Amino acid sequence: PSSLFFSLLFIEQLDQIIIHQQVELLEALLGTETCSKYEVKNHLGQRVYFAVEENICFDRNFCSPIRSFTIRIADNTGREVITVNRPLRCNSCWFPCFLQELEVQSPPGTIAGYVVQNWDPFLPKFTIQNESKEDVLKIIGPYATCGCFEDVDFEVKALNEMTTIGKISKYWSGFVNNVFTNTANFGIQVPVDLDVRIKAVMIGACFLIDLMFFENSLDGL
Repeated sequence: PSSLFFSLLFIEQLDQIIIHQQVELLEALLGTETCSKYEVKNHLGQRVYFAVEENICFDRNFCSPIRSFTIRIADNTGREVITVNRPLRCNSCWFPCFLQELEVQSPPGTIAGYVVQNWDPFLPKFTIQNESKEDVLKIIGPYATCGCFEDVDFEVKALNEMTTIGKISKYWSGFVNNVFTNTANFGIQVPVDLDVRIKAVMIGACFLIDLMFFENSLDGL
């Protein structure tokens, strides 16, 4: 559809997408959770979208890593192009029936796909699904996500989990930045010819990974 084409035009030809969390002064100074804001950039560092998280104060401060949210992603004219919805669900390996799932819409109101957490006793695992809930790709993270002064890579794989076609990386950006602002910087690398709707779902997967594994960490220390 033409509306889908125009909403995702800026990521259609990209094989690398950078997501940078903007620093909120109140959160940096007082440690109070505020609504997250992000810039979505191309490989040249040019902003193609900006994103704002919507939820309530209770969710942010008391349910932080498992909080429900809606992230609205807009282009530089302010037109919303992608909506990411995550319900409040349990975040425990002991409750596989309540694993994480989020829905990505693009344009808003039209399902682009889903990100579904898979139960595994050792590794973070997710399945990327299309709008019909058919499995498309897998995401497999490392045993430890602490980083230890280096990037943390979640590999994007074919359904057989043997072939790696890309990755979602949490970039380690240095001691001062991480301790005093706790900002997140991610990179998504996927084939340039990947279905543009699945690229939108990968952006949603990146936000989910950030909230699940890095929200309350020192990001590599």
